Amino acid sequence: MKKTIIASLFLIVACKQENKEKAVQTKPQVKENVVVENKSRDSEEAKNWLEKNIEEYFKDDLGNEEKNMQKMTTRDYFDYKTDAMNVDLDVDGSLTEKEFQDKWKDKFDTSKAGTGVGFLITGQDWNEIKVTKCQLISDGDNSYLFDVILTDKELKAEYPVKVKIIKENSSFLIADVVQ
Repeated sequence: MKKTIIASLFLIVACKQENKEKAVQTKPQVKENVVVENKSRDSEEAKNWLEKNIEEYFKDDLGNEEKNMQKMTTRDYFDYKTDAMNVDLDVDGSLTEKEFQDKWKDKFDTSKAGTGVGFLITGQDWNEIKVTKCQLISDGDNSYLFDVILTDKELKAEYPVKVKIIKENSSFLIADVVQ
C-alpha cells in the first residue's frame, strides 16, 4: 500500500510539473502574437499616414512646399534634402557635389539623394499626384520602409521611390527618400 501511495504522489508531482512547463511555453507565444499584431497595426498606420500626407503635400498651394516638407520629415532629412536640391546651384548656402557627399555620407546614402531634383518626385511640374503603390518592404523598431509609386495621370508620369518612415512621439515622419 505504501508503494502505491508513493507512486501516486510521484505521478501527481510529475503531472503538476508538466502543466507548469506547458504554461511557461504558451506565455511567450501569446506575447509574440501581441507584438506581431501591434507591429502590423503600426505599419498599416504608417502606410495610411504616408499616402495621405504625400497627396496632401502635392495638393497644397504652391509656395508652401518647404514649410509642408518640414512638417512631414525629420529635421536631419529636411536639411539633407534641402542641401541635395541645391547642390551646385548659385544660391546662398549651396554645396558642391563633393561638399554635399562629405557632409552627409555618414547619415545617408548620398548617391540616392535625388540631387538637383525636388522632394519625392523628379519633375518640376505636376497636375495631380496620387499614390498608386505603397507596399511595406520592411519594418524595424519604429521604422518602416515602403516601396512607393507616385503617379500624375494627366502628365503621364510615374515616380518610383522608397520611403523610410519613423514613428516618433506617437507620430510618423519621413526619415529618408531613395530616388
